[in-house]
Amino acid sequence: MSEENNKPKPADRRFATKLLHFGAEIDEHTGASSVPIFQASTFHHHDIFNPPDFDYSRSGNPTRQALEDYIALLEGGARGFAFASGMAAISTSFLLLSAGEHVIVTEDVYGGTYRLLTSILDRLGIESTFVDMTDFDAVKATLKPNTKAVFMETPSNPTLKITNIAETAAWAKEHGLLTMLDNTFMTPYHQRPIELGVDIVLHSATKFLSGHSDVLAGLAVTADENLGRRLKQLQNGLGTVLSAQESWLLMRGMKTLQARMEHSERSARRLAQWLSQHEEVKAVYYPGLEGHPGKEIHEKQSLGYGAVVSFDVGSGERAKTLLSKVQLPLVAVSLGAVESILSYPAMMSHAAMPKEVRHARGITDGLVRYSVGLEDIDDLIGDLDQALRA
Repeated sequence: MSEENNKPKPADRRFATKLLHFGAEIDEHTGASSVPIFQASTFHHHDIFNPPDFDYSRSGNPTRQALEDYIALLEGGARGFAFASGMAAISTSFLLLSAGEHVIVTEDVYGGTYRLLTSILDRLGIESTFVDMTDFDAVKATLKPNTKAVFMETPSNPTLKITNIAETAAWAKEHGLLTMLDNTFMTPYHQRPIELGVDIVLHSATKFLSGHSDVLAGLAVTADENLGRRLKQLQNGLGTVLSAQESWLLMRGMKTLQARMEHSERSARRLAQWLSQHEEVKAVYYPGLEGHPGKEIHEKQSLGYGAVVSFDVGSGERAKTLLSKVQLPLVAVSLGAVESILSYPAMMSHAAMPKEVRHARGITDGLVRYSVGLEDIDDLIGDLDQALRA
């Protein structure tokens, strides 16, 4: 066997090594230590009868291709795709469905996904049913003759409910259903849904994968080549692609994913424990807490609990006071950055969801979502304590 064949392949390495050695980390032409940014819209055909691998950047760009191969490696899938935003990735994937077909969806799904399904795809004849996916019998009861897909979000946003991925994916396969899962909160460091039977994994890469609040991007990974070809056709046809510059920035952020996630999760665990004992807090949602109803299932399918903690302070008035008094976290839409971000779902991520629908899903006016960054946790707790007591 040749020396070349003895070299370990990227897929055989451990996760921390894959983040830095993913196959395109050194430019083969120049030896450059990062993927070149191919800031080009079109590519010359040296031989018209033998077209190049890349001809037009909507259809394919070398920088974007490096990113797409990178996320496919991390998720353990066949093909990866980079989109202009997380919602571009989700929207494009939903368009694998056709008019007259039906999809089953996690009930407390991200507000942008809810808006897409209820105000855009419903006009195109794609029907959706929102269900509490912690109740597997309820999921099975939503099956209809025209059901074609199941869309999971676990942990869900923002109440951090847990869906049994393997159980749901196996049931879906029995009925010939496509399965999609939003893995934004966990990232492939903590959770790899394809290994549990999911067909398409989706990310708002704006969040933990990028990690620096400076990139807008979405990613998708398919479990097999056939599904990859179908998604590629949609990506190219819709033109929902990520630029070369953003692709490069995202790859740079992804290299530190494990280090960032480990630090933020340690802090999130401490924050959740502290909040659960605070007299001004009515409820805390975090899968790492004892007593969380989905903790046991989550531990079977995920390697960690993540860096997002949601908690209820009892009323919208109290939530707004808290948001005005904190000094360290950004008060902003989004999550998953090096700096902590405190969000108010009722007026931010889930503003598109009618109030009665939000409340029915446990997204109350007093609920806030804390994405824990890389600051010292004692400073974050001290800041939150003074704001809660304000």
